[in-house]
Amino acid sequence: MMPALLRHPAALLALFAALLTFAVPPARAQEQIWVQIEAQPTLDEATARARAYAAIFPETRGFRLRSGWYAIVLGPYGVAEGAAQLAGLKDENLIPGDSFIADGANFREPFWPASGEGALTPPAPPAEVTAQPLPEGAEPEATTPEAGAEAIAEPAPEPAPVEEPEETVQEARQSEALMTEDERKELQVALQWFGFYAGGIDGAYGPGTRKSMAAWQEAMGLEPTGILTARQRATLVANHQAEIAEYGFATVNEQESGIEATLPLSLVEFDRYEPPFVHFKPRNGSDLSIVLISQPGDIGAFYGLYDILQSLEDMPETGERTRSDKEFRIHGTSASHDSRAYARFEGGFIKGWMVLSKPANAERDARLIQVLEQSFRPVGSTALDPGLVPLDDAARRGLLAGLEVRKPRHSRSGFYISAQGAVLTTAEAVAQCGRVTIDRETEATVTLTDAATGLAVLTPAVALAPPGVARFQIAPDRIGAEIAVAGYSYEDRLPAPVLTWGTLEDLTGLNGEAGVKRLALTALPGDAGGPVIDATGAVLGMLLPQAARQGAQQLPEGVSFAAAAASVQTVLAAQGIALLPAESQGALPPEDLTHIATAMTVLVSCWD
Repeated sequence: MMPALLRHPAALLALFAALLTFAVPPARAQEQIWVQIEAQPTLDEATARARAYAAIFPETRGFRLRSGWYAIVLGPYGVAEGAAQLAGLKDENLIPGDSFIADGANFREPFWPASGEGALTPPAPPAEVTAQPLPEGAEPEATTPEAGAEAIAEPAPEPAPVEEPEETVQEARQSEALMTEDERKELQVALQWFGFYAGGIDGAYGPGTRKSMAAWQEAMGLEPTGILTARQRATLVANHQAEIAEYGFATVNEQESGIEATLPLSLVEFDRYEPPFVHFKPRNGSDLSIVLISQPGDIGAFYGLYDILQSLEDMPETGERTRSDKEFRIHGTSASHDSRAYARFEGGFIKGWMVLSKPANAERDARLIQVLEQSFRPVGSTALDPGLVPLDDAARRGLLAGLEVRKPRHSRSGFYISAQGAVLTTAEAVAQCGRVTIDRETEATVTLTDAATGLAVLTPAVALAPPGVARFQIAPDRIGAEIAVAGYSYEDRLPAPVLTWGTLEDLTGLNGEAGVKRLALTALPGDAGGPVIDATGAVLGMLLPQAARQGAQQLPEGVSFAAAAASVQTVLAAQGIALLPAESQGALPPEDLTHIATAMTVLVSCWD
């Protein structure tokens, strides 16, 4: 007698198909990944969020995590598809910016879709039929289909996918041994990208690479074995590829500037050339600007560039600075800015970059800077603005074109009174300043102010070696003698002080005040605090601010006042500050007087 199954070919085919389903291994778990978009501490919160996402993404799923939290995920996807989905959805702001690829190793029982909310309802079991015994020798009756209907055997239900268990350490070693050199390097690049690996990309898995693998596993809540399973490798690489796609990294070959670099073109786009800068402006609200630097020059231009970049509004004063005769690095950080600059001087060219951003983007920017540094290289023998070699005032203006320079509230003059760099200036110059600098760079502290005479003394934060120190007069004054004032008449707009000539008109103020000398001299506000010298180069006083002595009266043009040398010496001697006396010598030629005056004079700047 023919077996029952053979008498029903359709049923036999269905059983054969089911057996094949079990015989062929399911797709390896590592070929499926998920995009994890949220995690919530309670089931109610997670269910509410999953319901909201499911209205947009039908592939929304929810799982309890090993930690007890509840994850909301999209998927599953293949590795490449998942990476593309993550990048695309983040780029369109449809999912949170910290969404990431998950391999499902931490997923426990599902909670979404919930019953009645689009969940797949398992088919109802067939009704139970009680078999009636047949009379002895009777054949079972064949089932006759209704007229016009075909007898179709119901296919066996598809078996639920069986998740392949995670590899053991030994299995992970075996699958790792099958990786190509490029795959091993790709894994090191991914570990480096996420900040776990700092070694070379050589495809060799030594102690450093193993340690970084263990650190990544620990950060993902996995057992830190230091050997990644195939599933873990796929997750790590997919997350790396997703971020690469999100930032839009591409190699930019800047032929005009002679620079090649990999830039995040999803976050910045080319803006303009302003030699020696190539500007890339923010894109998609990234709060990120990148500036490539390219110019010919000598060591003086290189040092000048270092000084100038620190004066930019986007480059805060606080932060690390390093400079050698070949390269420099600047990191400026504040509550609103986080910026970096790098440049290298080699072969008569200065090339580098600036990254201008905000503290909130520090984690993102660290990865971008890592890629920029690794890819940046000079190419060819060209640079922007071939004429920009001497760093004169015109060159400085060219360097700063298109960038906002940080400016002091005001600047005045002062002069060295000690070999350690102490500076005498006016009290008005340093009143209510957040900080004070000498010659733009050196931080200084106000160590003395005297309201009666209008004097102030500054002590530099680091000891200086002044090119010239003031020597105060010992010879008596001569009314009508020619004098000169050295000062920064135009504040910080010129790189050196200006000498203004005049005459000594009187040894007292207009009302006979002692300790003040009246001068016939036309001075500007920036000159205040500068030394007043006679024909021998001796200092006979310090120029006072114009408003300090005129009060409510409008004095004729050319009337100025100076604090007398004797008054200055009295005030400073009371504080233990000894001044150098002038040497006995005759009148000096104008060029010698100019050298003496400018060597002792400094720019004093008041900052908010």
